[in-house]
Amino acid sequence: MSSPTRFTSGVTTALPAANLGQFGLPDATGWHTYFNDFDTYTVADWTITTTEAGSGSATEALADEDGGVLLITNDNADNDNDFFNKVGESFLMAAGKKAFFKARFKVSDATQSDFVIGLQITDTTPLAVTDGIYFLKADGVATLDVYCQKDATTGQTSASAITTVVDATYMTVGWYYDGKGNLAYYVNDVHLGTLDASATYLPDTELTVSFGIQNGEAVAKTMSIDYILAAKQR
Repeated sequence: MSSPTRFTSGVTTALPAANLGQFGLPDATGWHTYFNDFDTYTVADWTITTTEAGSGSATEALADEDGGVLLITNDNADNDNDFFNKVGESFLMAAGKKAFFKARFKVSDATQSDFVIGLQITDTTPLAVTDGIYFLKADGVATLDVYCQKDATTGQTSASAITTVVDATYMTVGWYYDGKGNLAYYVNDVHLGTLDASATYLPDTELTVSFGIQNGEAVAKTMSIDYILAAKQR
């Protein structure tokens, strides 16, 4: 069995003469990073939009699951939903600045549900948002799409049916913007393609972490969020 390489003096990405030049860890100040493992959940951190026509109300609560999980459970009417935007739009895409997004989640029903996850503007209709870089699954199909969207007047670039979602099965989705007009997208850490993220399509307004699920029939659906990462070079 091989043993790990040990850097007992630390590892740094800072220049020797910089403020953090002798700091024993990579320089985290070069990146704006959001990471949530959902070991805790605070309602006030989120703008929540719900539709509740069934017999109860949507709920959001931490689940007893290894790794920390936020469990979203919808009401039981068709098109009932529960959508989340993190309070404070704090990610602005820019040429020359790399950016990343990755999330791990599952949904109870891969066909009779709509869901979205990624970075978007704060919006009460996230399934038809005007600005964002995100993954979306439409009702009635189990295939996932990815979008890079710059306001309604400019348009979007997208890729359809990039993978098949499976009932009650965790998956990871992610994207990488290289700062040069290319947006690579991934499912379960496999690079599946690259979208045009030139100035025509790259969102030019601040975005925030966004996700949520909508019923595709009159049966309550659930979405379990394990973690979300978003990061951009300063």
